[in-house]
Amino acid sequence: MNRRKSREQAFQLIFARSLSHDGIRQIIDTAEMSEDVRIEEFAEKTACGVEENEALLDGEIKKYIRGWTLDRLSKVSLALLRLALYEMKFAADIPVGVSINEAVDLAKKYGTASDAPFVNGVLGSAAREMEQKHA
Repeated sequence: MNRRKSREQAFQLIFARSLSHDGIRQIIDTAEMSEDVRIEEFAEKTACGVEENEALLDGEIKKYIRGWTLDRLSKVSLALLRLALYEMKFAADIPVGVSINEAVDLAKKYGTASDAPFVNGVLGSAAREMEQKHA
């Protein structure tokens, strides 16, 4: 499985957690037992990383969603923002632009017409701030 498909699998795990409130490990175990699915290592590592750093990631998201609250965001947007920001902050081997582009593509696939531009705007703001801090 390529990185794009693994990232999509990570998104699905993070999204499933937002619906069930089960831990990622439990979601993975259930998926692998009941659906004859194999969760890729990248997807598992990323989804678990998002779960472990959720408070930090949500704090970052709040900085960039002016006039919104996390509760008002679609579950698709929130899961994608968590995923992409996790990659941007903790996965040095993944270029920031790739994280943003992949999140936007997934928003187009799984979200509404407004999810992709919203995700792009929030992640673009985060990327600019990260770039300024490292300049």
